[in-house]
Amino acid sequence: MAFAVKSSLDVMFWFQDRALNDREYLQPTKLHRLLYLAQAYFTVAYPGRKLMPAVFVTDAFGPIEPTLFHAFAYGRPPSLEPNPVSDSVAQFLDGIWRRFGAYTADQISARVKEHPPVAEAMAKGPGEEIPFAAMIKFTTGEAAARKGLPGAEQVVRPRMLRKQGGQAVTVSAWTPKALTPKKDEG
Repeated sequence: MAFAVKSSLDVMFWFQDRALNDREYLQPTKLHRLLYLAQAYFTVAYPGRKLMPAVFVTDAFGPIEPTLFHAFAYGRPPSLEPNPVSDSVAQFLDGIWRRFGAYTADQISARVKEHPPVAEAMAKGPGEEIPFAAMIKFTTGEAAARKGLPGAEQVVRPRMLRKQGGQAVTVSAWTPKALTPKKDEG
């Protein structure tokens, strides 16, 4: 499965920088829940792709990405610089931030702990891996809607631009049509 970014560090830095731009302190707990949600929603929005090479495990409060949790336990090291993310990834992350960024760390943790993949892993104990397939199955299924989880189309809004006359238009990346082979006449 292809990754949209080289490292989960890039996504973490994007969220931290976005929070700073909004004059908000991003608590590590909230950051890890945003990373978890971004990973689940990305594969729903872009089938066959993962946002980042990351694994999520449980701690006492919900899902964490253990490598990032360990590496940044005492804050952001000053010597690390993020790789730039593509426009489409930035747009996607912006949708995650707009939808979930207003929640407090406690609110987002409470909501994410209700997700069956997280709840099942937490029931097994700390350090239990949350299966990626279960994350995707829940995020795309009816159970997510019953729990009040927004669909991918609500999180990943289409990019809107304006025509010269001011009318709003939806834009997306161009994808060429598949060629159909011509029948040999002979």
